Amino acid sequence: MTADKDMIQEIVEKVLKELAKKDEGFEKDKDPSGILRVRTETVKCEPFAGAPGVGLKDVVSLEESPHMGAGVMELDHTSFEWTLNYDEFDMVIDGVLEIEIDGRVVTGYAGDIIYIPAGSHIHFQTPSKTRYAYFTYPADWQQQ
Repeated sequence: MTADKDMIQEIVEKVLKELAKKDEGFEKDKDPSGILRVRTETVKCEPFAGAPGVGLKDVVSLEESPHMGAGVMELDHTSFEWTLNYDEFDMVIDGVLEIEIDGRVVTGYAGDIIYIPAGSHIHFQTPSKTRYAYFTYPADWQQQ
């Protein structure tokens, strides 16, 4: 019995995809062109810097995206103060995200996009739970 070359290639690609998923802990497809797709519902956030009720997970590496960063963040009945030294867009996946700045609150609901310019001193908060995707410039937001 001989195996078809295309069938073998398909099997190898499926195995490699599953191995990559296990390494990163979430499902991400990478096209040879550099285009990526992340299934946000598979992303498991990790505790963030001693902030109770806050979790996040970067979903692209600097090698994959040297100019922009992206990840998923979750808040659970919490608020935390932050100064952004980078530009950030947040897209609310689920729940309610509140950004408090200078005593005012900008509220986002599922499907909404919020832009936060570099230099903003804010409080990320939610009255319940929220899950949102963040997109940063530059990519190495943690080093800014």
